[in-house]
Amino acid sequence: MRWRQLRAAFDRAVAAFAALLLVVLLAVVTLGIVTRALARPLSWTDEMSGYLMVWVSCLGWILATRHNAHIRIRYFQDKLPRAGWRATEIAIQAAMAVAGLVVGYESILLVQRNADIEAVSIPVSTAWIYAPLIPAGFVTAAQAITDLAGRAVRGPAPTGAAPDHVPEHGA
Repeated sequence: MRWRQLRAAFDRAVAAFAALLLVVLLAVVTLGIVTRALARPLSWTDEMSGYLMVWVSCLGWILATRHNAHIRIRYFQDKLPRAGWRATEIAIQAAMAVAGLVVGYESILLVQRNADIEAVSIPVSTAWIYAPLIPAGFVTAAQAITDLAGRAVRGPAPTGAAPDHVPEHGA
């Protein structure tokens, strides 16, 4: 039960941070539009918007991963017998775990390589644009491993189960 509470708190914190950054992004974009309309553009609004968009996107990626909300076409997989469905699900989740680990690890290297490079118009390191890829990759890997241990091993859920259910087919 404690683990479930920690995951729920993590999800709420990520959602709150994403909402906050989205509001900041909207404010920065609006400021850029207004200052351009007044013929007094601020040089930093475009670059700051780019950084914020990457962060908001990665936080959305984390939330979608945690809630199994990514687009996934299961039409052919759902036509397979139980053993085929399970094997396919194991392969998919294993591939997602590997992809998440690669993204997380490579992003650490990108952050390290760019740590001493300053952005053009804002006084921050360019490493900050790569930083949100680290948790996004590792959360993707962790969720895939969790799904691999759970749903893929258990097999398809019975018909009428949760929204991400997989109909029962054959033995």
